[in-house]
Amino acid sequence: MRPLATGTGILIAWMSLDTLAHRLVFETFYESSKGLWRPASEMSPLLVGLVSVLLVAIFVAGYSLLVRPKSVAAGLGFGGLLGVALGASSGFGTYIHSPIPSQLAWGWFVLGTAKGLVAGALLGFVLRKTTPT
Repeated sequence: MRPLATGTGILIAWMSLDTLAHRLVFETFYESSKGLWRPASEMSPLLVGLVSVLLVAIFVAGYSLLVRPKSVAAGLGFGGLLGVALGASSGFGTYIHSPIPSQLAWGWFVLGTAKGLVAGALLGFVLRKTTPT
């Protein structure tokens, strides 16, 4: 039950961060490169949701199955590593193949890293090993 609750918390946190970043912080970069992006009418909210749920499931399953002992520090380490990997692949991986602004590549890298750290903190805090009292 705690992994499901943690995953739900991560999903809510990520949706909040994504909304702030993409609609406020990165908006000028999207405007300056309009020709690269699909119109909103062509984006699939269902696909966005499915990909988000898949990534959260990977974070929760990876931490649950692979990290020992479970602690906030271990969660932050795990989340930080995965966050840097996801941020680098989405930001700089896209920059390698598409003419996005370099500031946007950096922004996606920072956002991915931040999302990983948030997920790791939640995982570490909620799923940490507690001693019986």
